[in-house]
Amino acid sequence: MGRPTRLFGLAMLWSLLVASGLLAFQAAADERAVPADAAMVHLSFAPVVREVAPAVVNISAERESAGSALGPLADDPFFRRFFERFDGLPSPRRRSQTSLGSGVIVEGTGTVVTNHHVVAGADAVTVMLADRREFSAAILRSDEDLDLAVLQLDAGDEVLPAVAYGASDAVEVGDLVLAIGNPFGIGQSVSSGIVSATARSAGGLGLALPVVQTDAAINPGNSGGALVGMDGRLVGINTAILTRGGGSVGVGFAVPADVVRAYVEGRIAPSPAQRPWLGARLQEVDFALALSLGLDRPSGALVADVHPASAAADAGLVPGDVLLAVGDAPTDTMGDVGLRLALAGTDGAVPLSVWRRGSRVELSLAARAAPREPAPERTLLGREHPLAGLEVANLSPSLALDLDLDPFTRGVIVLGVVARSPAARLRLRAGDVLLEVDGRTVDDQGALREAVRGGVEGRRILIDRDGRRLQLVIG
Repeated sequence: MGRPTRLFGLAMLWSLLVASGLLAFQAAADERAVPADAAMVHLSFAPVVREVAPAVVNISAERESAGSALGPLADDPFFRRFFERFDGLPSPRRRSQTSLGSGVIVEGTGTVVTNHHVVAGADAVTVMLADRREFSAAILRSDEDLDLAVLQLDAGDEVLPAVAYGASDAVEVGDLVLAIGNPFGIGQSVSSGIVSATARSAGGLGLALPVVQTDAAINPGNSGGALVGMDGRLVGINTAILTRGGGSVGVGFAVPADVVRAYVEGRIAPSPAQRPWLGARLQEVDFALALSLGLDRPSGALVADVHPASAAADAGLVPGDVLLAVGDAPTDTMGDVGLRLALAGTDGAVPLSVWRRGSRVELSLAARAAPREPAPERTLLGREHPLAGLEVANLSPSLALDLDLDPFTRGVIVLGVVARSPAARLRLRAGDVLLEVDGRTVDDQGALREAVRGGVEGRRILIDRDGRRLQLVIG
């Protein structure tokens, strides 16, 4: 082979190597999503906002309240005393108050979801769409424990833009999200952030179920607005913020999409007493507990106590068990357990995966509400009773949940005290739970009658008052 031929072959080989190198570089660039042109440089959330924003609405809730006809003079002791002494106070005048919030259309027929606190006590609700059209709305239902409300717009046969539900199980910490609402009443606004936690306990917020935490800016007026993912689907309904100065500090909370959907569809009962009740006290599993239990990492929820009349007891749960999964979903926290049970409804059985003494055990839990035994038997104790004037009821787990009390508490609850009655002199008050009289357990009204037979003078009564146990000596 002559010299020119060899040179030509080498040139061809070099060209092939260069071309393959360029292709490899381009492939690597594509994998790293390096912008290839001006259009790729212009990254934006605008497509998601264009799709979702028309379904996010502003809500105006009007309430009438009684105000003093004296206006600011009502707070002045001199003027109040003057009017009370000579002419009497003028009759109060009605004042209209308006609060602003946000909402999300979830069905094209005009079904809107917002927060309970946005529309609570409203006499009239007006909803303004993103295109500034206004509709009157009726409140179909509202739940303070979930901080959710469902409204129905009077939109006739028009099909309105709606946001599709996302799946809560698909949401992960670190996912990008957008918060859309009406902060401070300035008009529809959008903020971006990430999901900070997916099942944050919300007991401190007064909510019954866990929430999604985000660092997307949420401010007053955003309540009831949409938290959406990059697929344009609903991640949650914005409900609260943690703040010291009234503005967002990057700790916001949203009711998860699965809870919102179940509530809209009527699959979550309207009161805690009607929802599935596990009947077990749970405890978070920390690192030390995980080691002692033989778990490879802290996960699940430890069963600390089991109510004898609960579904947990019937399923065979015992103190020391660790709930690892409810249904098909793992439970990394106590909040996960409550969320899964609330979504399960009270019809059928729920599989439980439990860690017990070093091995995994499968159980079946009957999804049912808390028992209402003993029956309340609401009674006003009459003159013949040593505690005459007390209005009492037998406390059951169901009644305790309705009254926002510990469902493990057993006894006789005081519902009211008649003024100037013998009971009014005994320093008892509504909300007290009578537990013992002179060391004798009081589980129901029959046991109470036996315990106070012969009078209450000088007796010691053990009561539960706001979670504290107090001894009262009746003198």
